Amino acid sequence: MAPTIWVAFLFAFAVVERAQPTLSENITLCSYLYTRNHTSWGSPSGHFAFGFYQEGQGFNVGIWLIDGSPNNTVVWTANADDPFVPANGNLSLTEDGKLVSTAKDGQTKSITDELNEVIHSASMLDNGNFVLYNSDSKIIWQSFEHPTDTILAGQSLLLRSGRDLSCSGQDLLSSSVSKTNHTIGRFRLTLNRDYYGLSLDRDDDDSSSYRSFSYSYHEEDFFKLNLDHNGHMYVARKNDTISWNVTDGWLSSDHTSVIYRATLDQDGIFRLYWHSMRKNNNSTPQLKWPSLDDKCLVYGSCGINSYCMLGEPIFNCTCVPGFDYINSSETSAGCEMRWGDRGFGNVEEKRMNHTNIVPLQNTWFKTDYYSLVENMEQEDCKEACSADANCVAALYQYYGDCYKLKFPLRYGQRSKDKLSIPSVLFVKSANRDSAREKHTSSISKTSIMILVIGAILTICSGVTMAVFGYLISRRGLWAQVKSCEDKLGTTEDIVLRSFSYNELAVATNGFNQVLGRGSFGTVYKGALFNDERPVAVKRLEKVVEEGEREFQMEMRAIGRTHHRNLVRLIGFCNEGFNRLLVYEYMKNGSLADFIFSAEGRPLWSDRVRIILEVARGILYLHEDCEPHIIHCDIKPQNILIDEFWTAKISDFGLAKLLTPNQTRTFTGPRGTRGYLAPEWYQNKPISVKADIYSFGIVLLEIVCCRRNIELEVDDDEIILTDWISKCYQAGELAKLFQGEEVEKKQFERIVMVGLWCIQSEPAFRPSMKNVILMIEGDKDVEVPPFPAS
Repeated sequence: MAPTIWVAFLFAFAVVERAQPTLSENITLCSYLYTRNHTSWGSPSGHFAFGFYQEGQGFNVGIWLIDGSPNNTVVWTANADDPFVPANGNLSLTEDGKLVSTAKDGQTKSITDELNEVIHSASMLDNGNFVLYNSDSKIIWQSFEHPTDTILAGQSLLLRSGRDLSCSGQDLLSSSVSKTNHTIGRFRLTLNRDYYGLSLDRDDDDSSSYRSFSYSYHEEDFFKLNLDHNGHMYVARKNDTISWNVTDGWLSSDHTSVIYRATLDQDGIFRLYWHSMRKNNNSTPQLKWPSLDDKCLVYGSCGINSYCMLGEPIFNCTCVPGFDYINSSETSAGCEMRWGDRGFGNVEEKRMNHTNIVPLQNTWFKTDYYSLVENMEQEDCKEACSADANCVAALYQYYGDCYKLKFPLRYGQRSKDKLSIPSVLFVKSANRDSAREKHTSSISKTSIMILVIGAILTICSGVTMAVFGYLISRRGLWAQVKSCEDKLGTTEDIVLRSFSYNELAVATNGFNQVLGRGSFGTVYKGALFNDERPVAVKRLEKVVEEGEREFQMEMRAIGRTHHRNLVRLIGFCNEGFNRLLVYEYMKNGSLADFIFSAEGRPLWSDRVRIILEVARGILYLHEDCEPHIIHCDIKPQNILIDEFWTAKISDFGLAKLLTPNQTRTFTGPRGTRGYLAPEWYQNKPISVKADIYSFGIVLLEIVCCRRNIELEVDDDEIILTDWISKCYQAGELAKLFQGEEVEKKQFERIVMVGLWCIQSEPAFRPSMKNVILMIEGDKDVEVPPFPAS
C-alpha cells in the first residue's frame, strides 16, 4: 500500500510542476486562448503575459505588464491599425503552424506578418518579448521586431541607413489613440533623414515635426536605438559603440525586480518609465525621463482655432476670439466660429460688415498662409487683414513678415515671454455691439407698445378658444374628430402594421426568393395576400444579440420617418424568436447595381438626380425628423431604386438617434469599411458629419461609376478618392468622365463638393444643406484642400 501512495504522490507533484511555466517550456501547436475566460500565456517570472486583453466591448491581442493595477500596462498590440476582436473569439497556435485570432463567425486574422517558415512553437519570455520558433528552435518572428508604442529593456529599434530611406523618415513607434484605445494614434517617433536625428511627428496630412527631441548622427555608422536594463537609452553604431545618449540610466543591483519601458504616449511625448516589481507583481510606475517637459510644445496638442500657453503647469486649450469650443467637455478637440462655417462660400462676408481685429501678443500658429507680404509694419498687417474679406487671421512676425493664414488655424501656442514667440496674431471677430447700438433707441421706444399689444392679443385668443370649445362640445364635433382620428390610426400610413409569422411565410411563399443578404439577415421578395402588393421582407437571423438590437433600432428610426427618399417601413413581426421587417418593394435594386453595372455608365443627368435625391434623404434625417438620426452606414448597397427610378435610403439597423439638443455622441465603430469617416477610428465623438463623409465617397463613386477601391487598374487609380484628388489638382478631370457627355462646370463643381465631404477633419465638411445648395449651383464652392490619403 505504501508504494502505491508514494507513486500517487510523485504523480501529483509532477502535475503541479508541469502547471508552473519555466524558461525552457514552450507553447506547443494546438494551444488555445479564449476571450470568455481571459486566458493568457504568461512569462516564467509572471511579469508579462500574452493573450486577450479587454478594451471597450471587445478584445485586443497583445502583451501587457502584470503590475497589479486594475488595467495592466499594455506594451504591445497585434494589428495595431485594426486590433479589435469581438467577444467569444479565440487565439490559436494552429496545427498547421499559424498564429491567428478567430471570431465567432469564423473569420480569422493573422497575428504575424506573412512568414516564410511554419511555426513549431512559441514562448512568452521574461523580458516581455513574445517569440515564435521553427522546428530547429530558431526564432522566426518576435514582437520586439514589430514594436507599437513601447520599447522594453533589452529591446533595440533597428534603424536603416539614411541613404536607404525612400521618404523623409523611418517610423519607429506610433502612439495609441488613448489609454483605453490602442489603435494607432496621431503621433510617431521618426528617424528623420533631413537632419539625421530622432524627432516626434504628428501622423496626419501635415506631418509637422516638433524637434525638441532630436540628436545628430553620422549617416554611415548609425545603427540602432537601445534601452538597457538600467534605463540607459542610447544610439549605437554597428560595432555596438555608443554614438550618443538619450538617457544616462540608473544603476541597480537587481535587474529582476526593476523593469524599464519607454512609451510614446497618446499626448505625443516620449517618456521613460520605471516599474519596481514588488511581491505579487504590485508596482507603481514612476516617470524617469520625458522627451518634453511642456505638453504645449507638441504640435496638435490643441485642436484647430485654439492655442495653449507655454510654461503653464496646467495644460489647457483656449479658443481664439470669436470662436467657441466644438465640444465643451473636450477642450482639446478645437474650436469653431460662433456665427457659422467660414469654409464654404462668401455668405460670411455679409455677416462681417462690422468687425473688430483682436491682437494676441506673443502668439504663434503654423504659417500655413495664402498670402505673404514682407517688410511690412505691424499696423499695416492689421489693416491688410481687416480689408480682406477672406482673412480670418494674420500672423505678424517682428522681423517684418505678414502672413494671412489659411483657415482653420493650426498648432497654436502662446507665451508670456515675448522673446520666445516674437510675433502677434491678429484675429478678425464680428462686432455685434455696433449693430446692437443702432437698435437700442428704437427698442426702448417700442417696448411698451409691444407689451400692451401682446397682452390684448393674449386675452382675445383665450376668449376665442373658450367659445370654440363650447360650440364643439355642444354640436358633437369633438366625437366626430376623435372617431376620425381613431380610424386613421389603424391604417399603415399612421402606424406600422403588425404581422404574424405565418402571414409573412405565406406572403413570401416560404421565404424562397432572396433579394439580398446583409450582416444581420436576409431580404426576401413577397406579396401581401389581400392586394398582391409586392413587398420586401427582411428576416433577422441573429436575434439573440445583434439582430434584436438592429430590430429595435430600425423600428425606432425608420418607423417614425416619412420622406420620398427613404424606403418606407410598412410593418413588422415580433413573435417568439422571429423578428421580421416589411418594406415597400424596390423594383430596380440597389444603387450599386445601377452604377457598377458592366453594361455601361448611366446618363450623367440621372446620376446627378440620384446624388441630389440621396442628399435630400440624408438632410431629412439630419435636420427635419425628430429625433435627428445619424444613419452610420451610407453606401451604394443601402440606397435602393424604385419603379420610377427614385433613389431611397434603406437599412437603418446601425443608425444612431440623437437626443434633443444633442449634436455629437460617442459610440463604437459601426458601418462598412471604405465608407467610414476617420473619427470612427480615433475615439472621437460622432456627429452627422460622419454621414457626410460616407456620402462624399458615394458621390465620387456615382460620378465615376466605379468602387472606391479597384485592384484591376493602374497603381495610381486603385483608390478612387486619391485618384480624383490628383486629377483635380492637375487639372485633368477629363480623365474621370472618359469622353461621356457631361456639363463640365457642373461636373467639376460636384467633384469639388465630394472632395469637401471627405475631408479628414469633420469641421471642414459642409452640412448636407450646403451640399445641396452647392450641387445645385446656388452656393459658391471654394477650392477644397487636398484630402489625407
